[in-house]
Amino acid sequence: MSGFLSGIASHFNTSKSYTVNTPFGKGGVTISVGGSGIEFRPTGIIQFPRFKDPRVALRNAQNNKVVIPPDYGITANKPVPSTRGGDLASTSLSYDQLKAQLQQQGRLFEDPEFPAADSSLYYSRSPPRKVDWLRPHQICSNPEFITGGASRFDVRQGELGDCWLLAAIACLSMHKDLFEQIVPEDQSFTSEYCGLFRFHFWHYGEWKEVVVDDRLPTVRGSLIYIHSTEKNEFWSALMEKAYAKLCGSYEALKGGTTSEALEDFTGGIAEMFELRDKCPPDLLKIMLKSQERCSLMACSIQADPNRVEAELPNGLIMGHAYSVTSVKVVNVAIPGKSGSIPLVRVRNPWGNEAEWKGAWSDKSREWSLLSDATRREVGITFDDDGEFWMSYEDFVRNFEKLEICHLGPQSLGGESETSGRHWEMCVEQGSWKPRVSAGGCRNFLETFWINPQYRVSVVDPDENDDDNLGTMIVGLMQKNRRSLRKQGEDLLTIGYAIYELPQTPGGTLDMNFFKYNASKARSPAFINLREVCGRHKLKPGNYVIVPSTFQPNEEADFMLRVFSEKPQTSEELDESVGVKDPISSTDPNATVSTLNEQQVEALKRAFTKVAGEDGEIDCEELRDILNVAFTRGSDKQHFKFDGFTLESCRSMVAMMDFDRSSMLSFEEFKNLWNLLRLWKTAFKKFDVDQSGSMNSFELRNALKAVGFSVNNAIFATLVMRFSRRDGSILFDDYVICCARLKTLFDIYASTSKNTEDKAVFDETSFVNTVLYM
Repeated sequence: MSGFLSGIASHFNTSKSYTVNTPFGKGGVTISVGGSGIEFRPTGIIQFPRFKDPRVALRNAQNNKVVIPPDYGITANKPVPSTRGGDLASTSLSYDQLKAQLQQQGRLFEDPEFPAADSSLYYSRSPPRKVDWLRPHQICSNPEFITGGASRFDVRQGELGDCWLLAAIACLSMHKDLFEQIVPEDQSFTSEYCGLFRFHFWHYGEWKEVVVDDRLPTVRGSLIYIHSTEKNEFWSALMEKAYAKLCGSYEALKGGTTSEALEDFTGGIAEMFELRDKCPPDLLKIMLKSQERCSLMACSIQADPNRVEAELPNGLIMGHAYSVTSVKVVNVAIPGKSGSIPLVRVRNPWGNEAEWKGAWSDKSREWSLLSDATRREVGITFDDDGEFWMSYEDFVRNFEKLEICHLGPQSLGGESETSGRHWEMCVEQGSWKPRVSAGGCRNFLETFWINPQYRVSVVDPDENDDDNLGTMIVGLMQKNRRSLRKQGEDLLTIGYAIYELPQTPGGTLDMNFFKYNASKARSPAFINLREVCGRHKLKPGNYVIVPSTFQPNEEADFMLRVFSEKPQTSEELDESVGVKDPISSTDPNATVSTLNEQQVEALKRAFTKVAGEDGEIDCEELRDILNVAFTRGSDKQHFKFDGFTLESCRSMVAMMDFDRSSMLSFEEFKNLWNLLRLWKTAFKKFDVDQSGSMNSFELRNALKAVGFSVNNAIFATLVMRFSRRDGSILFDDYVICCARLKTLFDIYASTSKNTEDKAVFDETSFVNTVLYM
């Protein structure tokens, strides 16, 4: 009932004299009635003894515990410095507040949301062996957060199959300003140590601060997952733990693309390029420009299904994510001639001797072609550190996939090495709801049009573009699928299509538009990745992007981002809310004629026979009249219908009963009769098989046919309220839906408005109105 009340209140845009507000943050609900506020929050108790030195607490770690409020989450109310595109959300206890209390009481933090337990490691099974959760002081005698500055050589892979995350961390460590804002360096195991650490991640359009304790999974005293080459350095292990918390567990980190982590570390958008014979002709130019803009790059080779991370004869490893750490065009000196050659520097996250063995590898003879000055400029080192050079030709010939993460307006960084020219961006948040807004791909024409639709404008062409076209990088990302793995959910197959708009539509585009208009561009593929991304060159104008799952009726939340070189605008296409002339809006081939005098007299005789001396009928008498008319004679042949329920008749009485007598006069009944004939005509049009029901995809068109225009949010509520489990809407439920819509529109039209043209209700009239419908 509360959801229904909230929906009605939203529709009426009621004044602040009666409001119901949804929770702010986790666990809190605020209700304001008549200007007074009542606040409810779950209890959270913090129990602290007298001050103890943290080192003393460490020796008794299993007995030291801080109980923090259950609504303490992964966000804090202190914004990330230099954040662009939105501050962090707030919670009741910030990182600084929690840290101060822990230090005051000499306690070490134990995270209740991500405990030192098997559930934080695996969601599908128990760990294959016993895992001990140890703090860094229990692993070594002199732990440090970062030793001598973070480097791409700090990070080593452990037992978890998350080399994609490792490659992204290595890329991140190369950009000091990005790294410092993801991994705050003002943390240590000495000064102000309390077992509490924090990291910042971009999470579906906003920056979040994730806090964790420093208990790390170990076996026989050694870290089993990501770790640093220095035994006493722990930033990478703690960062992996924070990211695992964000995703739900360590197991949730198995399998992924480097671009996924790069986006979560930067707020950028990642493009994916196929190499070898599918390599774009201008890829080298794209890589050099990407390096100038401090884009992050990674590459990989498709895995052999029969071998896990198998090493090839050339030294490269299949199914393994590498970081691209540099792209350079160097001059070479060959006896009798000179020229240049593009080189690519690549790093294996394992950080060992598993390196490229071909031309331009460590200590290969090709390096003799460079002058000493060029070698110094390139920064050549020949160590078994996992980093190596190779020619661009060998790079595209041997690797199969390249991922480039472009920084945008939500990427962190102020006046720094990555504060160069970034892309412009538009963001839209949406969802696919079964039977409401999940129409599947263009293969399913009859339902494709119900997908969310977003208008985007290409205002100006790119600078120095000879074809007068503008670049548009579209990224469609499905949300929270990694954390939903524990519930049996997996990545859906998603994609998008782009259509040109000849003019700005008055609402959503219908099926006929997509039937007779071809798309101007599409996603590279429909694929089951977290994000599908495509680069498109379009002439200036208005376009509509239709994101969809491949199959209809698949449920997920998504985020649509559009990057461009020039500023642009976007908005969701939606219907206006209101009532049109129902007669003019019906199908011209199925019009409803006005009752003639003879029909009116027949209707009056039937009414008088039931009404009796008072000349009025109630809801039960209305049911008797209507069920005779709609279940017998010619009407019985129109579609399967067993009669109106008492609830539908109550709604019809309330719709016509303006004097609140709970009775209908003949004039009110006659007007109702005309409406029912109109509604029945529209229903028959969509009930092709005469089953007495229509599907939810057709409900919006049926409502349009009788004069009701509703937006996407209202339509979703109607489907949820009036459809059955299989998505069908019976005639009786359809009539209730129409009756309540008309009642609401009539009430809104007759209610006084404020200066913003919003209806104003006091508490009594609002409740009274809702209850009677």
